[in-house]
Amino acid sequence: MRFDERVRLYADRLNDTDDQIVDYIMEHREEIADIPIQKMAEALYTVPNTIVRFAKKLGYKGFAELKAALALEQRAEAAALAGGTVIEKTKELLDERLIEEAVGKLHEAKHVFFYGVGDSAYFCEMMAKHLRCVGKRADFFVQRHDMLYNADRCGEKDVVFVISASGETKQVLEAVAAAKQNGAFVISLTHFCPNSLADLADFRLYCWAPKQFLNKYDVTDRTSLYLVLRALSERYWKTYGKCV
Repeated sequence: MRFDERVRLYADRLNDTDDQIVDYIMEHREEIADIPIQKMAEALYTVPNTIVRFAKKLGYKGFAELKAALALEQRAEAAALAGGTVIEKTKELLDERLIEEAVGKLHEAKHVFFYGVGDSAYFCEMMAKHLRCVGKRADFFVQRHDMLYNADRCGEKDVVFVISASGETKQVLEAVAAAKQNGAFVISLTHFCPNSLADLADFRLYCWAPKQFLNKYDVTDRTSLYLVLRALSERYWKTYGKCV
């Protein structure tokens, strides 16, 4: 249950001082997680125990749990907003002509190789299967030594399709440089920003996937990668699915 819902539900339990605490929290909601209880008490001309009792009136175990719950609510709201933005901005970047041209490059290739590490690995496997199911020769590589081994052996008739939200993954950049030396045609899919992978690529596709971190974990929304890759797959199936 959200904080404002708890306030509404337990309104009969709250006194005038509690109402002031509610107003303070709502006014400082974005930074409340960093405000010590003593500082908050001083601002409200009360004592910490009063704030603790207020939190318990709302069903929290204490002020610490109240702050943690508010932080989770903010992250959930931010994620929901970012999700909408991710989808809408990626749709704007889904240029039909670029998708059609990329599909043509994939079809013309003797062999298509997908490179990606970490969270991009799944998308590489998925795309290789999407092409194989209609008879196209495709493989994926998600380990540095495997990518380098393949990059040293691919040629001018091959396409290397590289998936990296940041476009700055060192293992991938190293393999792409080697593949280009051997004449492979490189297609990149990255977040829409200047990045090293897009600079190396012969053909660039973009999505909207800005970096996001939570407690030092990469929690970047990769929904946009899937949107672009699905559009690519469906166009390939529609255009070449019956003739490969």
